[in-house]
Amino acid sequence: MKQILGLLVILFFMFGCNNSEEKMLPEKVEKQDIVYDMYEPSEMANLMNQMYAYNLTIKNAIVAGEDIEEFPLDFLKIHSAELSDFKKRNLTFESFSKLFIDAEKELYNPDSEISETDRFNNVVNLCISCHQTECTGPIPRIKKLLIQ
Repeated sequence: MKQILGLLVILFFMFGCNNSEEKMLPEKVEKQDIVYDMYEPSEMANLMNQMYAYNLTIKNAIVAGEDIEEFPLDFLKIHSAELSDFKKRNLTFESFSKLFIDAEKELYNPDSEISETDRFNNVVNLCISCHQTECTGPIPRIKKLLIQ
């Protein structure tokens, strides 16, 4: 009788444990493809990043006392580059972009009576002034271009 009772207890635990394990397993969840909305910078954002990088090299050249190159014609795209979807060209932007191009051209003027450092800082300050009216995010980065 003890053997039958022992056998029943063992069978009970074997089948009882198997059933509870199956119930405790979570149901299989179907994998869903996650779609990430990746940021794609606008043509204007890319142009401004290029202008920043170029002006950083100009800053380093001025600080090192080296001659700077010619005015980069790509900067003229500021008048036509596509803005971000939520931005629109306005009179303020058009005015600042014209002033920026004039200041950049003056930077490369060998006959200027103003020092290269002051002309360069004028360019950077125009960038900062424009960004104070619309897209303020890059201002701390732009300020790093100033020559002290």
